[in-house]
Amino acid sequence: MTPRPHEARPHEAARRTTVLRREAVVAAVPVALAALLTAAGPATAAGTVGSAGAGDPYFPLAGNGGYDVRHYDLTLGYDPHGRHLDGKAVITARATQRLTRFDLDLSGLKVTGVAVDHAKAAFRRDGRELVVTPRDTLRKGQEFRVTVTYSGTPKPVTDPDGSTDGWIPTDDGAFVAGEPQGAMTWFPANSHPRDKASYDFTLTVPKGRTAVANGVLLGQRTANGRTTFRWRQSEPMAAYLATATVGTFKVEQYTTRDGLKIYNAVDPREAAAAAPVVKKLPSVLAWESKLFGPYPFKAAGAIVDRAPEVGYALETQTRPVYDSAPDLDTLVHESAHQWFGDSVTVTRWKDIWLNEGFATYAEWLYAEQHGGRSAQKAFDELYATPAGKDLWAFPPGDPGSGEHIFETPVYARGAMVLHELRTTVGDPAFFRILRSWATGHRGGHGTTAQFVRLAERESGKDLTALFHTWLFTAGKPASA
Repeated sequence: MTPRPHEARPHEAARRTTVLRREAVVAAVPVALAALLTAAGPATAAGTVGSAGAGDPYFPLAGNGGYDVRHYDLTLGYDPHGRHLDGKAVITARATQRLTRFDLDLSGLKVTGVAVDHAKAAFRRDGRELVVTPRDTLRKGQEFRVTVTYSGTPKPVTDPDGSTDGWIPTDDGAFVAGEPQGAMTWFPANSHPRDKASYDFTLTVPKGRTAVANGVLLGQRTANGRTTFRWRQSEPMAAYLATATVGTFKVEQYTTRDGLKIYNAVDPREAAAAAPVVKKLPSVLAWESKLFGPYPFKAAGAIVDRAPEVGYALETQTRPVYDSAPDLDTLVHESAHQWFGDSVTVTRWKDIWLNEGFATYAEWLYAEQHGGRSAQKAFDELYATPAGKDLWAFPPGDPGSGEHIFETPVYARGAMVLHELRTTVGDPAFFRILRSWATGHRGGHGTTAQFVRLAERESGKDLTALFHTWLFTAGKPASA
């Protein structure tokens, strides 16, 4: 993610001199946490209730336990004038334990019906949890289908840092960006990066508006004053990376020589400023593909909205969403996230430097290889920052809480970690590490511990001191 240089999110006020923003997790929710989350519910047989959270210490109620989502089929109708959303979500999942009850994440909105495998299911609301009790107990390993119908006025959520994400209304539609917890504002989900799934979107909006989601556009049809867009994201995607942004957009579609389907949707008010940058997208992706390995998706593009109240861009999978015309650094940053964050997703929010540090360092590399300042110069300028400044507030490998995961150390010092690694192991080993990380975890997840092991294996060096100092030690390192 990238905050605007002039309107950085509260959590990242300094994130962009060169751009900054917006798991290892145990295989099951820790016993103590699971007990805590389920203790208040009615008595049930031990081990048959899916936990109300995935066990992430930064966002304890994000995600859910007891099942793994395979696919979301979302059918939405949105009226920008009345800001009303009608939704139907069909969720295909597999039970990872015997289940008499399970949760979905959903904030606001009125649920009008829930069914499990076509049988009406009991449900209740508990804060941001939709608690579902199927008619029949689900067996461990059983694939099942949950259908939820709902409606209302979606509203963004406020994050621990005071910023907003989710379904954010605009003057002509909605800017939909879900990091870290906004997916639950517009569809019921297992809303944690650990659970990735494929998606189908059927989005209906008034004629003249465009609804843009992830992946490939399968088709669109206008009838009775409304247009329906059908999108498919076939590669695995975390819920926070889904979008259904609505607006009055100028649309551009084409296919690159490599067969990549490009779909750009640009607010006409931003078109003139955006055009010189957006036209560079294919060349930026080609450059990143040479460094990081093949582009991981079938589609790409950009959504350039006019949403001045948002203040950031986000790497929504295959099609980043920008709150206004991006500069080239921002385009490079969000494009790099398609490898680091979207394809290779964190398994816990604590490891967010694996997304933001890598995307920020991609900016440094792009500048270095396209006539700009060297990565060493970028590093040196940052290292000159006096001790006690925000850059050194906490180590990037341990932000401390969800309040700090999108602050300067995660981005800038996260990039500095990578530059220290590069200077220690040399360019051949370093670029081999980056490519191996992106290709070896393609479509899956990664942890900091896994990255450290990979770096040591590829370089043949003991990197314990480097990572301890630059990734996990508070304060300004004594030397670079």
